[in-house]
Amino acid sequence: MPTASAAHAPALPAMGVATLLRALFKRPQRPLPSQLAELHSTYRLDRLPLDDIDRYRAAFGFSGGHVPLTWWYLVAQRAHLATMLEPGFPFRIAGLVHVDNTLEAHSAPAHDAPLLLRTMLRLLPPSSTGALRCVLETSGSSGDRAVFTCTSTYLIRRGGKGGPKPAEPEFAGTQVAQWTLDPAAGRRYARLSGDWNPIHLYGWSARLMGMRAPIIHGMHTLAASCAALERVGGRPAMRIACRFRAPVALGRTVSLWTELETGEFMVKVDDRTAVTGQHALA
Repeated sequence: MPTASAAHAPALPAMGVATLLRALFKRPQRPLPSQLAELHSTYRLDRLPLDDIDRYRAAFGFSGGHVPLTWWYLVAQRAHLATMLEPGFPFRIAGLVHVDNTLEAHSAPAHDAPLLLRTMLRLLPPSSTGALRCVLETSGSSGDRAVFTCTSTYLIRRGGKGGPKPAEPEFAGTQVAQWTLDPAAGRRYARLSGDWNPIHLYGWSARLMGMRAPIIHGMHTLAASCAALERVGGRPAMRIACRFRAPVALGRTVSLWTELETGEFMVKVDDRTAVTGQHALA
């Protein structure tokens, strides 16, 4: 039976066509406010979609019967989007760029028990160049047990040019995996995640959104990396944090590098760094 708080929370909205259209066509408030109070939301997931989790596990090659750590982002993303669709979030959603993500597993969930998802959204102070970001922190709990936490940072507005171009990060790891993204990779991930953002689907749809070519979802790259790191380490990942440094176009070959002692990892496309991060296994 649901706990009292879960029983009274609204159901977590699905990532359907209606939600996508609302996100694509949400208009910013004018004038934009100079400050933004924290936004809070609470939703309920009645039970884990075990068939969906199995498909996700198979798509990326996760072994064992645990819920893959990166799968929890699919739940958190639905809560994020629902929170940003509220009137209290005054910015456009189309065009937001996912720049950082941290996921941590705390305990194994009960498959038939409801999850309570609490999300807090806060606006970060503008950077020295005027860039504007927001952070969404989602916690999932079952009864009095914490199940997972997800912290995601999204870029709302790019800053002006200032300072030297960041240098490529130094990394002395070992290559442990490589994969090539075929043209349909974005659509396959959209079917798993419900994230049908046009920039990930086709050349024409990406161009409609101002992109020169379609790119893969950042969380696809992180999921593929997490699965590979688990295979190398032989244990499930309990924490993974990353920074998305550059987009990865469909059709490209990417490589995963890691430093086994420190848990640091890097995803490269040719000689360019696409993702950097750190992970910890059980």
